[in-house]
This record gives sequence, C-alpha cells and structure tokens, in this order.
Amino acid sequence: MKLSICTISFRHHLYSIDQIAHWAKSHQFDGIELWGVHAKNLRDDTHYGEAWLNAYGLETSMISDYLPLDADIDTMIKETNDLSNIAKHWGTNKIRTFVGRKGSEQTSRQERKEFVQKVRLICEELHAKGQYLLVETHPNTLADQLDSTLNLLQEVHHPALRINFDVLHVWESGIHPIKAMKELLPYISHFHLKNISSREKLSVFAPDNVYAAAGTREGMVPLFHGKVDYQEFLSEAIETMDINASLEWFGGNVKDVLKEDGSEVRELLEGLLVKPK
Repeated sequence: MKLSICTISFRHHLYSIDQIAHWAKSHQFDGIELWGVHAKNLRDDTHYGEAWLNAYGLETSMISDYLPLDADIDTMIKETNDLSNIAKHWGTNKIRTFVGRKGSEQTSRQERKEFVQKVRLICEELHAKGQYLLVETHPNTLADQLDSTLNLLQEVHHPALRINFDVLHVWESGIHPIKAMKELLPYISHFHLKNISSREKLSVFAPDNVYAAAGTREGMVPLFHGKVDYQEFLSEAIETMDINASLEWFGGNVKDVLKEDGSEVRELLEGLLVKPK
C-alpha cells in the first residue's frame, strides 16, 4: 500500500511545497497528491518537479484537477494537454477529474452522450502519452451512483479511463463501499479516504462550502472515527489489491489529523501482514 497526503489539505495554510514535502517524508508518507491549481502555480519554477520530490523519497501520486468538459473541444483539449505536461513534469501518469456538474439522474441523454464523447477524446490524448484519466466517484456528477459509473466506463470504453474511488462518496450514494469496490475493481487506480460524523453532515463536503476559507468544518472527523467503517473497508481492500490512496482531509488541525490517520492506517496494515492465513 502507498499512502499520500493531498496539497488541497493545506489550501488555507501558509506552508510552502518544501515544508509539505519535508513533513510528509518525516511522517512516513509515500507521496503527495498535487491539487491542480498548486501544480499550475508551480509550473514556472523548474526547480520543483519529479526529481525534486524523489529526493525526499516521495512520488507524485496524482494530479487532481477539474478538466473543462463543458467547454468547447479546442479549449478542453488544450487544458488536457497543459495538464498532461504538468503531470509528466511531476512524474505521475494519473490525472483526476469530475464528469459533469449535476447528478446522473438529472443529466439528459444528449448531455450524457456529449460527456461520453468528450471523455473519450481526453482519454485518447492521454493514452498517447502513457497517462490515465481518473474519474472520481462524486455527488452531482455522472459517477454519483454505481450503475451510472459502470455505464460510463462501458460507454467510453477506453483503456485510459480509470476510477478514483472516493470511499465516503460511494457510501454517501447508499451502496456498501466493499460491494462497489468489488464491482469497480478492474478500473480502480486510486482511493480517496475521508470520513464524516453522521450522514446529516455530508453537506459539509459540498464544493461551495469545502473550498471556502470561512466554510464550516462541522462533521469532518479523523478516518477511524466516523460513520464509514475503514477498519472493515481497508482490511478487505488491502487483501484484494495493491492500494494507492490519499488521505483527503479538509478540516482543521491538518498535521495532527494526517499524522494520526497515517499512523492508524499503517498499524492496520501491519496487523494484517502478521495475521495468520
């Protein structure tokens, strides 16, 4: 298992990428997931990139961005190629995006058809460069439900299309994450790990709130202290596949929570490794 932290966790903090990388290495993380806006703002400083991060013993696990699927094709392809070049510079072949801005049931057939065509075009661009497009399981997108996500994979039908499996959002959709993981297993390339104190608090992760400096953080809890049973999920996942995952923390006390969550994930992994078969 490889475990990363996300630079998005530090979006409202005054930490440099140097400080974040040093902290991640000091606390036994394997990599850093770069938020797209952070990667773009570092683009002109060639000092930073794959070799620089590797010197810490870390890797870039993924670039997480929001490709403009609602834009015209030329704009979308330009943004895709720009992000592809950034990903190459940082040594990762994984680019994360969302598909759509509303739920699958609210998306018309024509809208879905257009999204499928655009996702396939992006996949063709990335595939030529040995890269993958990871669609995130997320509310108010075409990957908000398991059936719609599976259909999207079949409709696009391209080897560069993969899944970023957000465990909490899958649970939010009403399906057991282990069941969804097993059905999506051939397509999963990454996991996002976070938790919530109760289903009633899920709106805390709505984009308008979670990205706002003044947004509420009520309901966000450490990984093993919420409604999603990560002891159960990770125990199953670790024995099923090689896991690449990021701790996606949006709340306060960033370093304390990430340190605790990372330690508990590693303790769970160690326990599974010594467990009699």
